Amino acid sequence: MKGATMGGVRPAAQAGRFYPASSVRLQSDVNDYLAGAVPPEGPVPKAMIAPHAGYVYSGSVAAAAFVRLGPAHERIRRAVVIGPSHYEEFDGIVTSGLDAFATPLGVVPVDRAAREDVLGMPQVSVYEPAHQPEHSLEVELPFLQTVLDEFRLVPLLVGRAGAAEVAEVLDRLWGGGETCVVVSSDLSHYLEYGVARRRDQATAEAIVGLRGDRLDGQCAWGTAPLRACSPRARAGCARRCN
Repeated sequence: MKGATMGGVRPAAQAGRFYPASSVRLQSDVNDYLAGAVPPEGPVPKAMIAPHAGYVYSGSVAAAAFVRLGPAHERIRRAVVIGPSHYEEFDGIVTSGLDAFATPLGVVPVDRAAREDVLGMPQVSVYEPAHQPEHSLEVELPFLQTVLDEFRLVPLLVGRAGAAEVAEVLDRLWGGGETCVVVSSDLSHYLEYGVARRRDQATAEAIVGLRGDRLDGQCAWGTAPLRACSPRARAGCARRCN
């Protein structure tokens, strides 16, 4: 549905599975992961890639990313969190029509103005069934709730969409220092350890080199948002906007 909005709060669907359901245990775990991360140096990143596996597998890696937002905890007021859909198939990019997303740490309000803005784009619509069970966005929220002060969420799930379509949406939401972008992704799955290390290293080099054209479903789960950073995708977005 293109622009349907329903209001209400999306409950935490994966508490007790991907991370603890107890707010006390969850906060303690997130604090421990962040405390173990290397203190940030250099500028606060505008955009980052964070994993969406269970915290027991990826919590320390996620913390290494999110700890870098700490110095801007007062400035950042909007988090665009974009990731792949694991449970539903659809065309384009879908947001939620609800007013907030809940975790055991509390409720994060949705940025309704930003949602309405991107709903004016042909590749974006509201599709609640994709968001109801999805973990790729939910697991990022407790880290954001811990490292940031008050902020609003723009939740986006990517289905069958090209990198240029994703890049166009991210450009629309890019904003200034008040906005951060979190791309939720995992790397290789179910490979022998040595093979996985080699493939993941190649994936990391492609990302750092802005070579989104080298990424596919064998490298990472949710490559469309990752590939949106490539020069080719940016050029496609520019052609669309001109």
